[in-house]
Amino acid sequence: MRLPLRLTTQSVAVALRATRHECVERMGRALPTGKRLQPAASVQVLVLILIASFACPTGAVTLQEVLRTTLERNPAILEAKAGLEQAAGQRLVFRSIVWPDFDVDVPAGVQYGHRAGESGVKGFAVGRGNLEQTLFNMAVPPSLRRGDIEVLIAEQQLNVAVFEQLHAARLAFYAALYNRSLESIRDKQRQKLEENVATQKNRFEAGLADRSAFTSATVQADELIPQSEAAQRAYREAQLNLAQAMGIDPARSSLPEPDGELEFVPMRIDVAAETATALQRRVDLKLARLFVRAANEDQRIIAADYYPRLVGSIHGEWVPVSGIHRQESTSKTQDFIGSEVREKAAYTWRVIDNGKVGGAVLTARAAREENELTCRKLESNVSRELSRIANDVQAIAAREKSLVSASAAAEESARTVRENVATGLISPLEYRVSQTAFLKTKSGLLDAVYQHNVAAAEWDRVAGRYFQFSYETRKPGSEADKSSNR
Repeated sequence: MRLPLRLTTQSVAVALRATRHECVERMGRALPTGKRLQPAASVQVLVLILIASFACPTGAVTLQEVLRTTLERNPAILEAKAGLEQAAGQRLVFRSIVWPDFDVDVPAGVQYGHRAGESGVKGFAVGRGNLEQTLFNMAVPPSLRRGDIEVLIAEQQLNVAVFEQLHAARLAFYAALYNRSLESIRDKQRQKLEENVATQKNRFEAGLADRSAFTSATVQADELIPQSEAAQRAYREAQLNLAQAMGIDPARSSLPEPDGELEFVPMRIDVAAETATALQRRVDLKLARLFVRAANEDQRIIAADYYPRLVGSIHGEWVPVSGIHRQESTSKTQDFIGSEVREKAAYTWRVIDNGKVGGAVLTARAAREENELTCRKLESNVSRELSRIANDVQAIAAREKSLVSASAAAEESARTVRENVATGLISPLEYRVSQTAFLKTKSGLLDAVYQHNVAAAEWDRVAGRYFQFSYETRKPGSEADKSSNR
């Protein structure tokens, strides 16, 4: 579920580790505005791979290879990594408020004309320097925190991009396996029906059956042609989605061929425990909380205009040549007589607000409250989504169990009918009914296995199990460490 947040936006060292469904450390979506500290932090991404027992033919790609390639080449992930540099620059902008501002200029030229006691043309050069330093400003603390949050949000946006793209690649991989298996089932069934067509044709030519039996067998075989073509189109579409997630250009290379077959792996589900854990490790929830913090700091930066600001400055002038007049001077006493340095301190205080500051504060407060509401909605949806997926998993498991026994019975019945229809002991209608029932149960069993794998992927997404990360360069109790745990 995507909900809008108001605020803005990443190269991370990714360590990929693939394991089986029951044995991995699971890994723990997105909102617009604000960003994470420590841009050089080492991020270890432990990718959860629920591989349903795959063999490895040459040229095929496993789920592990799909996820690794997605991490390395997916355009959305690469864009998010590039955004880390932008966030680091924005952090410098926020922190610039505490650093001194120093500027130097060297005006030079020629002075000429007549003045009492002086005449002729004189060249001149004057060096000027000005140093300003903020001594007191209520905007300094929130600006420093806001700069750190800017990078934190950028890194979490990278995590969300990795999270979403890995999930999309995994679903595309499962869809490709499903449609390829479905096409295979229908093609095998069609071959059996074409064998029956040949048998009925021979019986008709031998005078042992009428034309209706041959026509019925032909129609039944032809009915599977559009179904097989539909499965093939769905398979190609899943391959395109997989190539897109992996960052592969179909015009320059062949589409990826998924390796293996779907398998039903039972799941152990504890909604209460997973809900508590998901609230702590879901990267989109962490991002939403950072948006709230960023909006709060923005409000404090704006409200700092209510308080006085104190600035100290040092101004210096260096005159290498004497006898040069100031532009505004009217007497020699006002002329340059040598180098000089002047120090001063000044403060400003907005005593009466005409609504400019108050209106900006109200706007920032509204953005913060909107982000808080969105964050609470995301947190409250976690338990509901996990409960829904848990119910779906139970229903799919019951359906799969019944279809396993039904498929075995339908296959045995279809085999018996197929043996007897060749001798004329079984009518074409009975053969058609048995073959239709077998195809339906076989396809239903494959669909149940596919839906179970999709539900497992959705469970990992909602529970935040796609990856976990740690920052080795972080010091215990640092601002970044506290922020990531909130």
